[in-house]
Amino acid sequence: MHYSCEEQIILNKFKPWRKRIHEIIFGYETHAGKLFDVILMFAIILSVIVVMLESVNRINLYYGFELRSIEWVFTVLFTVEYFGRIISSPKPIKYIFSFMGIVDLLSIIPTYFSLFIEGAQLLLIIRFVRLVRVFRILKLSRYIRGARMLGEALKDSKHKIIVFFSSIIIIVVIMGTLMYIIEHGDSGFDSIPRSIYWAIVTITTVGYGDIAPTTVLGQTVAAFLMIVGYAIIAVPTGIVTSEMMRADGRKKNPICNECGKLSSINMPNYCYNCGSKM
Repeated sequence: MHYSCEEQIILNKFKPWRKRIHEIIFGYETHAGKLFDVILMFAIILSVIVVMLESVNRINLYYGFELRSIEWVFTVLFTVEYFGRIISSPKPIKYIFSFMGIVDLLSIIPTYFSLFIEGAQLLLIIRFVRLVRVFRILKLSRYIRGARMLGEALKDSKHKIIVFFSSIIIIVVIMGTLMYIIEHGDSGFDSIPRSIYWAIVTITTVGYGDIAPTTVLGQTVAAFLMIVGYAIIAVPTGIVTSEMMRADGRKKNPICNECGKLSSINMPNYCYNCGSKM
């Protein structure tokens, strides 16, 4: 991990056992750290599966005690890991109040609450935040670089995406209102909001089937809306992909700050147009 000079000085003052804990928990570049991350990832996924199985009444009826016992094992392990992170962190308070520190805490407290508060079992749903912790393990540079490129692409294309979704909203409102006028009666289009709901379901090609047009004109409009739905599915993907390719191109061929031209791959340090240093 990359630490500030102050944090590095604190780490150097750690006793050997604290350094060892830090290398295992935070040192994802070491062999022990990689092994710890793999074990932690499987533990997180398995603990979430246990929560899912507990929600199935039939399984919970026969294996409820076993599932709760397994959950307690995971909770104890995650508790040990949480305090291990506090002990081995160069700045414990900073970790405790960081986003991942709060996620780590939220992933263990519901089980403890179930001991003291009746009905706290409902808080077990919070344990699904453990899935967020999986991203802690995906620290390899290729994931970080890919996420950064995606974030930049979304930021650069936000105006196009806003225009696109605004257009979709206008289309579903108009089509929903039109279907209310055409199908108003016993077919389920008994209000404009409900007709707009049908338009959203249809244009996204979900098609629940709880509302369906019965007139020829209504079915024609529905068919048209389905075709439009297939056509618009690729639009956001195309917008974001285009921006990602453009961002990747800018990294390979950066723009000169002096003349605004793209630099050449053969001259990465200087602008081929004006000769300024890149």
